Amino acid sequence: MKRNTWQREAVRNALGESEGFVSAQALHSGLREQGSSIGLATVYRALADLASEGEADSLQQEGEALYRACTPGSHHHHLICRNCGLTVEIEADPVELWAQQVAAEHGFTQAEHVVDVFGVCAKCAAAGATR
Repeated sequence: MKRNTWQREAVRNALGESEGFVSAQALHSGLREQGSSIGLATVYRALADLASEGEADSLQQEGEALYRACTPGSHHHHLICRNCGLTVEIEADPVELWAQQVAAEHGFTQAEHVVDVFGVCAKCAAAGATR
């Protein structure tokens, strides 16, 4: 585990205050607007560390890594609206079982997986969004 620095705490706090998933650039801009002198590379490192330690969820969307604060130690999956970014944590017990079975069938152990389901939320669908 990495030591806590003011920069890491600033990133952790800013991520916790963000709605849904956010890019490192957006988080950095918000911190700078609040008067922080934190550098963009430091924000990237802190987010990567938080994700690897389970304190943040990470996903790739259109080639960009996005992050969101999450509860450490809770394995979960997401439903993500392609239009507005609304994110819902979901349980997916059948996926867990399937991942373990497929790994075992191929002689793999210690299998891990990431499952994110993208779609359009009810509010955006009602508004006619089709992104």
